[in-house]
Amino acid sequence: MAEIVIKNLRKEFGAFTAVQSSSFTIRDGEFFMLLGPSGCGKTTTLRMIAGLELPTSGEIWLDGEEVSQKPASQRDIAFVFQMFALYPHMNVRRNISYPLVSQGMKRAQVKAKVAEVARILGIESILDKPVSGLSGGDRQRVALGRAIVRDPKAFMMDEPLGALDTEFREHMAEELRALHDRMKATTVYVTHDQLEAMQMGDKIVVMNHGVIEQFGTPQEIYDKPATLFVAEFIGSPPMNFLRFQGAVTAGQNQITLGEATHAVPVQHDAAHGPLVFGVRPEHIRLSDTAPYRGRTIAVEYLGTTQIVTLTTPHGDIKARISSSDPAPRPGDAVGLEFLAPTVTLFDQKTGRALRSALHGER
Repeated sequence: MAEIVIKNLRKEFGAFTAVQSSSFTIRDGEFFMLLGPSGCGKTTTLRMIAGLELPTSGEIWLDGEEVSQKPASQRDIAFVFQMFALYPHMNVRRNISYPLVSQGMKRAQVKAKVAEVARILGIESILDKPVSGLSGGDRQRVALGRAIVRDPKAFMMDEPLGALDTEFREHMAEELRALHDRMKATTVYVTHDQLEAMQMGDKIVVMNHGVIEQFGTPQEIYDKPATLFVAEFIGSPPMNFLRFQGAVTAGQNQITLGEATHAVPVQHDAAHGPLVFGVRPEHIRLSDTAPYRGRTIAVEYLGTTQIVTLTTPHGDIKARISSSDPAPRPGDAVGLEFLAPTVTLFDQKTGRALRSALHGER
């Protein structure tokens, strides 16, 4: 497998810029997620890494070789797409073996490789079945088998589970991650599903309008969002935002919302003007005595947790509480406490998070 290094990658389609000066490194053996909404540039980035699109500028290094202007056929990369791209007139065995046969590999070697891949994927019993009669999950396993049978330097996966129903998609995501852990294969995976990215990825690049908003581990991106976009895009429900007019100075460790003072991580940045107080739903506590007040709008029971929606002087918020805790009724006034170490302050104009003792350099 191989390390992939992206340097100042840019792609223009006429006057439209799909990817703007992206730079990141995918470590050897890493499961790397390109995450973002439709049209953010994630698939274009994948296609440039794969050689299906040539960049307007920038560099792509694959296993120590600069390949940005080389076609896909010269990059030793395997692909798995959402729509499987199988040959309907061939059975499973022939679909998996096709890349090896095309390379002129000897029949005995092909047979051994196909058997090995079928064992890894648990599809030995369907090797001689036509692909047209298979379930979506089995067809996806066959598509994976055709990709991994070649032992390529890296795998490119473009929404490979997008055509599956929700329950089976979760199961296949677990299988795909387990397969990756066994093979230690460098994998670049495109998805718009933030839960899928958090579940499967070692590292995540979050993109929006062709720009990388943040790059880091799932925990870093969830706990330390670098922008308002990331804070809202990651999490279900997403981070709450309370907008206020104020100022913070270096070393400050509290802010004022209305008449209530709230502790925050020690700030490294100074900021003036419209600011945003960000806090995750699970980091809010309901309290009879807290000075900051909200009024309950709705309560959703979700089994182990409840989501309480409240209106406040600075915006609506959602609090996640245990189902064993008493929940307020719609219309009830409630005090709100925010867990100080988990709070993020944002500059509303730039959308960037302010540096703090918790969040460090950005």
